[in-house]
Amino acid sequence: MLDRRDLILAATAAAAATAIPFTQAAAADDESSLLPVTFGLNMSTLRGQGLSVPDQIDVAAKAGYNAVEPWVRDLQKFQSEGGKLADVKKQIEDAGMFVCSAIGFANWIVDDDAARAQALEEAKREMELVRSIGGTHIAAPPVGLHSGESVSPPLDVIGNRYRALLDVGASVGVIPQLELWGFSPTISKLAELAYVATAASHPDACVLPDFYHVYKGGNDFEGLKMIEASRMHCFHINDYPGTPGIDKISDKDRVFPGDGVCELPVIIRGLIDRGFTGTFSLELFNPEYWKRDALAVASEGLEKSQRVVAKAMLL
Repeated sequence: MLDRRDLILAATAAAAATAIPFTQAAAADDESSLLPVTFGLNMSTLRGQGLSVPDQIDVAAKAGYNAVEPWVRDLQKFQSEGGKLADVKKQIEDAGMFVCSAIGFANWIVDDDAARAQALEEAKREMELVRSIGGTHIAAPPVGLHSGESVSPPLDVIGNRYRALLDVGASVGVIPQLELWGFSPTISKLAELAYVATAASHPDACVLPDFYHVYKGGNDFEGLKMIEASRMHCFHINDYPGTPGIDKISDKDRVFPGDGVCELPVIIRGLIDRGFTGTFSLELFNPEYWKRDALAVASEGLEKSQRVVAKAMLL
């Protein structure tokens, strides 16, 4: 009689061989996919198509994603034009999806005390917006000290600022995830990410890595082994080409998983073996994809994300 691992290997082999989305290949599992992860769509991937929030969700649902990762600015625009966020929440739930994370840009890390206090109020409003559509997590990138215009404070100080942001999140019910930005002078290294999250000394502290940003920051993927899997709820999935080099590569150069040079199956297998059960959210900024039909892009992105995870399970 086959054990669960044998079933996973059989299902992943079938998915990889037939290019059927893995969730379909594993549909016999009544409770969930045999994979211990879920798949989300970060709406940057479809930014160029100029879709409304309801249309973004509709595309994600039709493509077969488990989750969505909206941008706060899109939610704000939708609301300002008379849209009801309660309707967005219902649309997501009716589609059988959830909100794995959201993207906001409050300057919580900025040096100026008054500006930082104002940023925490902005962060609270953003979190309340995310909470109103059923979200429980939001990205917390190092905005405010990311362009090199000022000297970065010690990591202990940044840890204190992250703790203050976590306290705001706890009051709302939304957890800010410390995000790695490979171009940031503050948090571009996995060591910095882990240090700040640890220095925050907060029960909700967690991190939001990204395959492209790990590379862009000059990190070795071995460093991911030092981060507790339960502290990674969402992980941005993407790939990158061999050229341009690390000094010139930028967000626009990201490509579908498996279309670049990142050893995704090996890295993903290591994450899963260490207990990662979160969401791989597809985050791309490729202008060539923005020229294409949104559903076609979303569908290809999901299929290729599932494929690299299926390959990982065969290793």
